[in-house]
Amino acid sequence: MRKVVIAAASTLALLSGPVIAQTSAPSSGASPSTAPLGGMSGPAASMPKPAQNPLTDEDVSKIKGTNVYGSDGKKIGDVSTALMKPESKTLDRLVVTSGGVLGVGGHQAALPISEFQWDADKGGFKVAKTADDLKAMPAWQDSSSMGSTGSSLPPAGATRSGSPSR
Repeated sequence: MRKVVIAAASTLALLSGPVIAQTSAPSSGASPSTAPLGGMSGPAASMPKPAQNPLTDEDVSKIKGTNVYGSDGKKIGDVSTALMKPESKTLDRLVVTSGGVLGVGGHQAALPISEFQWDADKGGFKVAKTADDLKAMPAWQDSSSMGSTGSSLPPAGATRSGSPSR
C-alpha cells in the first residue's frame, strides 16, 4: 500500500511540473496577455519597424522577391527580375511573376517602374492592376533562357515585353 501512495505522489508531481511552468508570469512584470513575443519589452518591442523601400536602397539585389499587391489589396505576385536601361544604368522595369507553384509555371510580365508604389505597412509594392490584368499582359521572356546572346539586358531601344521603350 505504501508503494502505491509513493508512486501516485511521484506521478502527480511529474505531471504538475509542465502545468506550473506554463502558468508562471513573465519576469518583466507584464501580464501574459500583454507581453510581446520573444519576452522583449519596451517601446521598441511594441512598434514594428516599417519595411524600407528596396528602390531607395543602394543594394538592388533586395528588390528580387519583394511582394506585389494589386489594386484590390491582394497579393498578385512578386518581383522576379529588375531590368535597367544599359545606357543610363537606371532601373527601368520590374518583372512580376504571378501564379505558378514554388516559382515554376508562373506568368511573368514587365511593368514600368513608375507603376510601382511602396506600401511600408505591407512591406511590398502596390500596382494599379489586378491578377487578371497581369495575366492578360504579354509574357516577358528571359533572353538567356531563349538561347540568344546570353545577356540578361535587351539591346538599346528594345524591350522584352513587346511594348515600345520609353
